[in-house]
Amino acid sequence: MATPWPFVSIVVPLYDEEDVVPLLVPELQNVLDALPRSGEVIFVNDGSRDRTLALLGEHSESDPRLRIIDLSRNFGHAAAIAAGLDFADGDAVVVMDGDLQDPPGLILEMVRLHREGYDVVHARRRQRDSDSWFKRWTARLYYLLLRAMTRTDVPANVADFRLMSREVVLAMRSLREHHRLTRALVAWVGFRQTVIEFDRPRRAAGGTKYPLHRMLSLAWDGVTSFSYVPLRLVSGLGLLTLLFGVGYAIRAAYYGWYLGLGVPGWTSIVILLVLLCSAILLGLGVLGEYVGRIYDEVKRRPLYFVKGEIGARAVGAPTRVDGRARPEPPD
Repeated sequence: MATPWPFVSIVVPLYDEEDVVPLLVPELQNVLDALPRSGEVIFVNDGSRDRTLALLGEHSESDPRLRIIDLSRNFGHAAAIAAGLDFADGDAVVVMDGDLQDPPGLILEMVRLHREGYDVVHARRRQRDSDSWFKRWTARLYYLLLRAMTRTDVPANVADFRLMSREVVLAMRSLREHHRLTRALVAWVGFRQTVIEFDRPRRAAGGTKYPLHRMLSLAWDGVTSFSYVPLRLVSGLGLLTLLFGVGYAIRAAYYGWYLGLGVPGWTSIVILLVLLCSAILLGLGVLGEYVGRIYDEVKRRPLYFVKGEIGARAVGAPTRVDGRARPEPPD
């Protein structure tokens, strides 16, 4: 049996998207108009340097359903999503990118599945034909390794376009870690989840905010935030290096003491030193990554700071006992 129509909050993080805003806002307004119950759109301006905030303000003046959370600087996509979830009042909250590669028209189908009892509805790309072979291959490898190393069932080809129930949003609010991979966190919290597939269009305007180095950083955050496997791999590398060293020592002793064929050169010593030092430095590097993340967390800094808020709570928004302010970390 389907539940009543929820009040829907749509969270859209934006960074330097002045070319997209005029195309995006009418699409989202059409979605709000199509919802049987009122809804809201929360734009999170993640420190944009162009006219993104000004354009959003113009649209918000004529439509009270549009709210703007203006962050004090660029805190990153994951932090902007967290800010949107903290301020969302909806019974169901949809997170989507603002480049129109996440089609707003899919939201109604997501809400329908939510009314059937699903707490999380992921939107998954049906195919990646528009991507290069390199990106398709690395994406496939990444999701394979992520699931194997983290023991978390992260759906493949799923980004941050999804619907979450109020219970899931509250669970996500309680996770205040700084190195965040939102899609993995949503999979980790559990609840009843499903997937809806769609054909992803090309970017409506502007350029991508995720070049290769940021994609690699995101992948590394996902692995180190959910898994100790890199540390264990380093331990395994150290064991292999130890076995190699012991084997080489036995060989040297055999040739030098038993056969009397000692090698006067220094090549073998240099090779051993290079192998051992490389293994040590690699281990220290991986260990340093984890220590650095511990350092970031123990400082207990907020995920973001809000510079300003434009727009009041939407008409019809539920009055929440749980509130909508950013939860403070526990003592």
